[in-house]
Amino acid sequence: MTLSEAQCAALAEMYSLLGDPSRLSIVLACAEQSRRPVSDIVQATGLSPSLVSHHLRLLRTAGLVRVERAGRNAFYSIADEHVRHMLADMVDHVRHVIA
Repeated sequence: MTLSEAQCAALAEMYSLLGDPSRLSIVLACAEQSRRPVSDIVQATGLSPSLVSHHLRLLRTAGLVRVERAGRNAFYSIADEHVRHMLADMVDHVRHVIA
């Protein structure tokens, strides 16, 4: 696999973001449903609303999650099937290694 320098840096940044357990739990919570309001993500992760919002902003900027707005409400989901497959593969790998 060959990546440009910019692509390699972007990929490293994505993995760096997912290396934080709080951010990873937020992404995994978003993967559980097609779209979730912030309040559901807060409840699923046990993190404070302000911390979840901060992490969601970072994850959205990196292209790992996306937001849909409906009036005053924001709903988050996994950005695309590439991210979903990567997460699913890594979850399967962890379950296999740590059985």
